[in-house]
Amino acid sequence: MVGFRWSAHQEARRRGVSGWVRNRKDGTVEVLAEGGDLDGFLAWCEKGPPMARVDRTEVLWEEGEERPDGFQIQAF
Repeated sequence: MVGFRWSAHQEARRRGVSGWVRNRKDGTVEVLAEGGDLDGFLAWCEKGPPMARVDRTEVLWEEGEERPDGFQIQAF
């Protein structure tokens, strides 16, 4: 276990990013993020924590409909 979700949570909080992170049933990880240092957070997500293997990232920019409070780790 590389702890991607936990590490993303810590990194988001450090960078003032709100949103959530969750594992998907197909084994990928999904993140919704807004505010704060999004560019820095995205750069971190492209590498992940030590021991992680990130094969690719897909980024969709859109107007936020959700207004997440803080950054949460969600279940499936």
